[in-house]
Amino acid sequence: MKIKPAPVSLLLACLVAVGALLLSCAATPEAPPSAKFNQSSIKITKALIPNGRFGRHKTRFMRPRYITIHSTQNFGGGADARTHARLLQRGGLKSEHNSLGFLTWHFTVDDHSIYQTLPTNEQGQHADYEGTGNRKSIGIEMCENAGNSRAATLDRTAKLAAELMRRYDIPLKNVVPHQRWERIRFDDGQNLGRKNCPHFLMTDGKPGPKWNAFLAQVKGHL
Repeated sequence: MKIKPAPVSLLLACLVAVGALLLSCAATPEAPPSAKFNQSSIKITKALIPNGRFGRHKTRFMRPRYITIHSTQNFGGGADARTHARLLQRGGLKSEHNSLGFLTWHFTVDDHSIYQTLPTNEQGQHADYEGTGNRKSIGIEMCENAGNSRAATLDRTAKLAAELMRRYDIPLKNVVPHQRWERIRFDDGQNLGRKNCPHFLMTDGKPGPKWNAFLAQVKGHL
C-alpha cells in the first residue's frame, strides 16, 4: 500500500507544537506571591532590564534553589535602590570577564523600597560567573548609600528573603551570603576566591554571629 506524505502545513504545525513544548519545559514561570505576602510591608517595584537588551540579551532560565545576599559597597548619597535599577536598565554595569558582558541581579533593597530588575526565573550574573550561585540563586543587593538606614534595609531584605523562600520552597540553609560562592572567571578561568560580601554581615571574611543574627531575622518573617 502506498502511503501519502503528510501535507507541509501539517508538518509545520507539528514543528511549532514541538518547539512550544520545548520552550515551556525550559521556562519555569515565576512563582506567584505567597498567601502571607504583605504588599504594604514589602512593596516590590518592577523595573526590569528590557527583554533582549543589555543584561538580558541572553536569556537563561532557572528554577531558584538559593537566595544570595549582597551589599552594593556603593556609598554615594544617591546610590539607592531606584538608582541601581535604572543603571541596570540602561546597561550601565558592564563586565569584561563574564559570559554576559553585564552585571545583573534580581532585587535591590534600601531602607524604603525594593526594585526588581530580573525575573526570578532567569539567571543573573551577580555571584560566581558560571557556578551554582548564578545558575541557581536569586540575587539581592542591599544598598549602602549615605543617609540610608542599614537596620531598615536589613529588615526589608529579611522580609523579601522570607517571601522568596515561601514562593520557591527554599530552605533557610539555602539563604547564603555572596561569600559562599567561589568566583572563577568565565573568560580566563582565574580563581578570584570568595568575596567578603556582604561585608557588614561577615566576621573576618566569613559567616559568623552577625550572619546568624540576620538568618534569625529572616526566620522571624516566615
